[in-house]
Amino acid sequence: MADKFQKTSKFLSLILRHKPEVIGISLDKNGWADVSGLIEGVNKNGKYFLDMSTLEEIVRTDEKQRYSFSADKKKIRANQGHSVRVDIELKETRPPETLWHGTGEKYTDSINAEGLKPKSRLYVHLSADVETARKVGARHGRPVVYKINSGEMHRQGYIFYLSENGVWLTGKVPSGFLEMSDL
Repeated sequence: MADKFQKTSKFLSLILRHKPEVIGISLDKNGWADVSGLIEGVNKNGKYFLDMSTLEEIVRTDEKQRYSFSADKKKIRANQGHSVRVDIELKETRPPETLWHGTGEKYTDSINAEGLKPKSRLYVHLSADVETARKVGARHGRPVVYKINSGEMHRQGYIFYLSENGVWLTGKVPSGFLEMSDL
């Protein structure tokens, strides 16, 4: 049951961050999807079953806190990680002096030369602590953690946001603000 629950959550991530059209729905300009349309679309797909109580449980228990409901629970959206153009109403936030980015060893040559870029996403994702960054990096092979001089970036005019689930976001991180961590 837990495996099916996790697969449904991953399917929701695909829909709410990248491909809402897979189930015939759309996101509004702020990334919100109609909950009843989402449930209907997921169930039409045939691979997954979703009802309101299951959806509430997924939102409540997701360890990365990927999703948020509107106050009336009639809409839902992903908190960050979109590849589709949406404005999730992030507020500019002053970052701590240091943030962290985890990646796989295979990407270090590119990162060292070009810095961090959002690639297919809207923002570069950064972590507030080394351990989270290491976990993220491990998803991409042998983990490598970069230390980001985010305080200096901010003083030089780079904008940072803090998503509802605690992920720091910025448009890019030039290589001059990066240092490979040996932690």
